Amino acid sequence: MRRSIALRLALAAVVLIAASAPVHAEQSLAKARELYASASYQDALAMLTAIGGAGGTRAERQTIGVYRVLCLVALGRGEDADAAIAAVITQDPFDRLALDDLPPKVRAAFTDARRRLLPAIVQQRYGEAKAAFDRGDFAGAAPAFRQVLDALEDPDVAHAASHAPLSDVRVLAAGFHELSVKALAPPPPPPSPVVVAAPPARDFLKLYTAQDGDVVPPVIVRQSFPPFPGKVTMDAIGMIEVVIDATGAVESAAMVVAVHPQYDRIATEAARRWQYRPATLDGVPVKFQKQVQVTLTVPR
Repeated sequence: MRRSIALRLALAAVVLIAASAPVHAEQSLAKARELYASASYQDALAMLTAIGGAGGTRAERQTIGVYRVLCLVALGRGEDADAAIAAVITQDPFDRLALDDLPPKVRAAFTDARRRLLPAIVQQRYGEAKAAFDRGDFAGAAPAFRQVLDALEDPDVAHAASHAPLSDVRVLAAGFHELSVKALAPPPPPPSPVVVAAPPARDFLKLYTAQDGDVVPPVIVRQSFPPFPGKVTMDAIGMIEVVIDATGAVESAAMVVAVHPQYDRIATEAARRWQYRPATLDGVPVKFQKQVQVTLTVPR
């Protein structure tokens, strides 16, 4: 009997704590604001750190982050403030924060940091979208490519969006977004019953691509790039197109999206030596056109 009463009391306490947590976080944020307004920057910072990610909405999380920055600036902790600014931007990189009420220097620091960080974030988001596309997750790929394209229109990234590699990212993201949207289109209604005719003859001499649904794509046996001859100073993304013959050898290779003047020829020559198990149609080997992404990344 006593154990049952204790269990009911414990459960009631858990429910009470869970129900009051958001209110507590909201009250703590309000208290932190009061501390900041009264110039108690150290106490405000300690309270904001204690709240952590307890903000229930994106706006609350951003407010906590911005007030942490303001406290660090007021305390003269410049490096910590820069790191906090980067954390706020990285948490919601595609949101434009309302900065009008911030001091001019802090507002400029947020703008400069976003301009610095956003190009790499956009490229990372493109990579995530392309990975989703490659595994057939078109429902995830389509909005991700759309987000990349929208981000490239952001004024904070406009200075970089007109030059490689982001100009190439824009072209690739637009193409893959269109393909993803088409892949999500509902199938046409079933045709009316008709007399079944003999199946058409297969064209085994045709050059097939990933868009030909009946073809089993080639399987990689050897596909690698040589090292970059020098030091990579800027991230870049390109595209090589290869034609794989019915034996699995590369018949031709061409750089359709340049990645770097010093590397394009080297990468293309390496692609001509790649080897695959050939694509097949009804079990018969066929020619296949394949696109392979080329990425140069600055060592981190």
